[in-house]
Amino acid sequence: MHHQLSHRINNLPLSETLAMAARARQLKAEGIDIVNLSLGEPDFNTPEFIKQAAIDAINENYSWYTPVDGYLELREAVSRKFARDNGLTYSPNQIVISTGAKQSLANAAMVLLNPGDEAILPAPYWVSYEAIINLCEAIPVVIPSGVKQNFKITAQQLEEAITPKTKLIFFNSPNNPSGIVYSKEEYRALADVLAKYPHIYVVSDEIYEHILYEGKPFSFASFPDMYDRTITVNGLSKSFAMTGWRLGYLGAPEWIAKACSKMQGQITSGANCITQRAAITALDAPVESFQFMVDEFKERRDLVYDLLQEISGFITPIPPGAFYFLPDISYYFGKTLHGRTILNATDFSMLLLEVAHVATVSGEGFGAPNCIRLSYATSRELLVEAMQRIKVCLI
Repeated sequence: MHHQLSHRINNLPLSETLAMAARARQLKAEGIDIVNLSLGEPDFNTPEFIKQAAIDAINENYSWYTPVDGYLELREAVSRKFARDNGLTYSPNQIVISTGAKQSLANAAMVLLNPGDEAILPAPYWVSYEAIINLCEAIPVVIPSGVKQNFKITAQQLEEAITPKTKLIFFNSPNNPSGIVYSKEEYRALADVLAKYPHIYVVSDEIYEHILYEGKPFSFASFPDMYDRTITVNGLSKSFAMTGWRLGYLGAPEWIAKACSKMQGQITSGANCITQRAAITALDAPVESFQFMVDEFKERRDLVYDLLQEISGFITPIPPGAFYFLPDISYYFGKTLHGRTILNATDFSMLLLEVAHVATVSGEGFGAPNCIRLSYATSRELLVEAMQRIKVCLI
């Protein structure tokens, strides 16, 4: 029987991170001891006071359909969070609560992009941005950068990438997969370019804002001339260790927020009621309540950075945010190791999985074809073990 799936799904790539995680789980099920550095998921438990808020919500019988754009009390909490942490003024009517920040990103793209529009992706970028653009039948325009540019694009590169078809650009700082952070001055240089093109909108993905080891988070929408053209996206997964709770949100001009709510109303409706009630407690908590996680991530970052210096052929800056390294491993391209010829980053990542039994992710899906991504969101003991396995594998 011929399966007649849509071109939309046939042209959609599998997530690189989820595919590698699935392969790692398969090997683990076969009895192989895998150290998994492929997923960007904090290994901390959700803080007790947030869990208690969820239990209280269950006992208070929060079990009914929620408003499509989220409980008013939660949207008010998001407004307070934006004002406190980002210096941004968003009214509750400008906020939409979604089932994870990924849905918030997809909503924004879906309501702004038409078939044939162009959306700019400063590389490296999170794998799902490109897939979301493709689902909108728009055209991803990748601006490359690499380790020599510290994984940041320049204003000149942005200017050269813009065409009359450009409608959207995605920014992500702190960045997945590189951990780099754009400074206010670097963002201003990019904003100066965009100021000349009022038809271009900005999606600013700030999901890693609090996992920052120096300075304070900076929101693109805090530039007055960019506020009305920026959709600020965030969520609970990373900073609050709530990946499985599935809650994200966006702040945007009201006409965009209403469109996102309309879109969501026909796909998922409102986000989970219990998670929403717990999210009010999480967002109203002082940022300092979660600093212990950031402090531990910093210790792990420093540990992994030191260990990476002992592995020949790995070139990496020290990332000031998130919990990833994106080492350039192109030194190994063309070389033969353990009977395998390494032609690209995917070959190298598979070598580490199947020989060293360490799961990483090829940089190809992130727009960084010379790199692999390592997540250090796991224990120090496992990180030391993983780095030792990689080192031995590459001797």
